[in-house]
Amino acid sequence: MIPRSRQSWQIPDWQNELATAVRDPAELLQRLHLPSDALPGMQLPHQQFKLRVPQSYLSRIKPGDPNDPLLLQILPQAQEAIAAAGYISDPVGDLDAMAVPGLLHKYHGRVLLITTGACAIHCRYCFRRHFPYQESQLNPAQWQAALAYIEQHPDITEVILSGGDPLSLSDQRLAGLLEDIGRLKQLKRVRIHTRLPSVIPSRVTPELLETLAELPQTVVMVLHINHANEIDEHVAAAVKRLKDSGLTLLNQAVLLKGINDSAEALAVLSESLFAIGILPYYLHLLDPVAGAMHFDVDAETATTLIDALRQRLPGYLIPCLVKEIPGHPHKLPV
Repeated sequence: MIPRSRQSWQIPDWQNELATAVRDPAELLQRLHLPSDALPGMQLPHQQFKLRVPQSYLSRIKPGDPNDPLLLQILPQAQEAIAAAGYISDPVGDLDAMAVPGLLHKYHGRVLLITTGACAIHCRYCFRRHFPYQESQLNPAQWQAALAYIEQHPDITEVILSGGDPLSLSDQRLAGLLEDIGRLKQLKRVRIHTRLPSVIPSRVTPELLETLAELPQTVVMVLHINHANEIDEHVAAAVKRLKDSGLTLLNQAVLLKGINDSAEALAVLSESLFAIGILPYYLHLLDPVAGAMHFDVDAETATTLIDALRQRLPGYLIPCLVKEIPGHPHKLPV
């Protein structure tokens, strides 16, 4: 293992940005020059699922525009408090798939690890917004149990790091987890699902790149970018650092009403992703999580949008439209 050069007293820029993220709805409205009369409808949703938005992401939101597609992803809205049939706290069956605390085994050959409950940003449509992280994330004892579970199942060849967001862990903590995973000879791939390179691009540190380069397995990073406006020069530079380190970079987006539910928005997103080295991978129908019904786009509309994309883009720029059904052995193409 190459010694880590960063001293413990040095706080990385990205951690400072995490610590200073906007958490107060009134401050958010003030910073974006939006009227404060929206506050009463924001308070209950904010209490149930706290606002969190870092400055880097905030800087890409157009001030004064209440319909900005980046703003709508993070803005607490009164509709979240409306109960709707079929919209539940565990819409994808995570708890039923938990083989040991912090480890989900849904699909053949791969497992998902809940590495942390923390995220850099709180997306209002998040399918784990009600997830019981306190009981289900990996503490040291549970980490050893998770590693033992993988070793006891030699058919497992891929480990997925999720959360929360695994890149919200410190470089040192993440390096320790990946060092343990790297020792599992049966694994072919390590997959990391993260929003951080697009939310706080400075998270892609030399220490992170060094840790990923040391892994003996192939590393796949799946980013989560829903709209082309999320990509600026800082995000492009962070993605280039990841790409230059040899990672395979994919994107999965969620189809969201009023945000990216047009052929134009999806086409520009695919083109913008590919231009910086990311391949469009999945376009998810909304998981029916309680509080997110106002984001839903029906399957018929979604398939019409994909047909429109096929007329505009080459096949490799068209994401696979999918839906997750609890208990099903794979994601379902729509």
